[in-house]
Parts: sequence; structure tokens; C-alpha cells
Amino acid sequence: PFNNIIRTTIEALAAVLGGTQSLHTNSLDEPFRVPSEFAAKIALRTQQIIAYETGVADTVDPLAGSYYVEWLTDEIEERAWRYIDRIERMGGMTEAVRRGYPQREITDASYKFQRDVEEGRRYIVGVNTFVEEEEEEIRNVPLLDINQEEIERRQVERLKKLRSERDNSAVEYSLRELKNAARRDENLMPYILEAVKKYVTLGEIMNALKEVYGIWVEPPIY
Repeated sequence: PFNNIIRTTIEALAAVLGGTQSLHTNSLDEPFRVPSEFAAKIALRTQQIIAYETGVADTVDPLAGSYYVEWLTDEIEERAWRYIDRIERMGGMTEAVRRGYPQREITDASYKFQRDVEEGRRYIVGVNTFVEEEEEEIRNVPLLDINQEEIERRQVERLKKLRSERDNSAVEYSLRELKNAARRDENLMPYILEAVKKYVTLGEIMNALKEVYGIWVEPPIY
């Protein structure tokens, strides 16, 4: 997992060189668990070093004029427009999702990536190349110990207390108004805000909207 520090650093640097407006750096242990404080701080320090030590953020578009980077930019734009045109011909993104098009594209790309890794066409250092027989470093990563059962117990108790103390008639009224607004195809935000003020829970709001809109069932992707 310590290799992820280097990967994230390269990704973050590329984003800054490309003029990103917002940047998140994943922690080294984020792929397989909730990040520890140790790992989260390294992720933060990665951004700080790029911002304050390298100087790359002091210049607007530092790679401007690079033939290769400009070619890559044009290539990305061209491929993006191909997707946009294809989706527009389908009738828009809603229809594309209904047909399972974006899901299928994501699934195909994921399958191709994994196949290339397993067949050695794409290198992942420490995974399919330069692999050590005994990987010791995972044991040295500090663990963030989370007692899920205790968290769930405390949250259930808080929820019971909330429901016993709130004005449940006001809750029912807020949910009824929310459902009516959904049926009228109105802006739901004012009704949701009013419901929250009456201590309606997120789950209750979602269940109310499910009664009106139903539940989207994603088609199987083959």
C-alpha cells in the first residue's frame, strides 16, 4: 500500500499541471479501509508539498505549448465529444442510462483493465511486477479501529430518542406535503428543508419519495 503514496503524488501533480480547480488525494490505505489518521496526514502533506515546495502552482498552464500534452488534450476532447454525440443520438443521458449504455461502457472498461493486469499487458508495481514473495509492509500500516457494532447501537439509541421527543404529527404533515409536491413535480428543496426542521430523518424522506417515484432497478449488464 505504500506504493499508493507515489501513485497519488504523480496523479496530484498531473492534476495541478493541468490546472485543476479542486483536488483530493486519496490516502495510502483508502482502497481497502477507512483511512487512518497517519495515512490521511500523508495525503494532506502530499498536496501541501506540491503547493508550497514545487512552485508548479505559481504558473498558469505550465505545460502550454508542449506538443505531446496538446495532442493528449485534443485526443481527450475528441473522444469525449464522441460519447456526447452518441448519447445525444440515443435521446439524452436518461435514455442512455435506461438502455444501460454508460453502465456497459464502465463494465467493459473495468473488465479490459483487469484483464490487461492479469495478462501482464499493464504493469502494477508490487501486484504483477516487482512482486516480493512476502509482503511485510501491510503489517506496518497503522490500523483505524472502528467498532461498527457500537456505532450502530449508539445511532439506534439516538434515533429512538429523537422519534420519542419530536412532534410526530408535524413529521407526518411534512412528509405528506413532500409527497404532494413530488407528485406535482415541484421544487422539492423547500419541502425537504421544512421536513428537516421538524426532525424528519433522511430515511423517512427517502421512503416518502420512493412512494411517489418508485425505485430504479438497473438492468443487468452482459
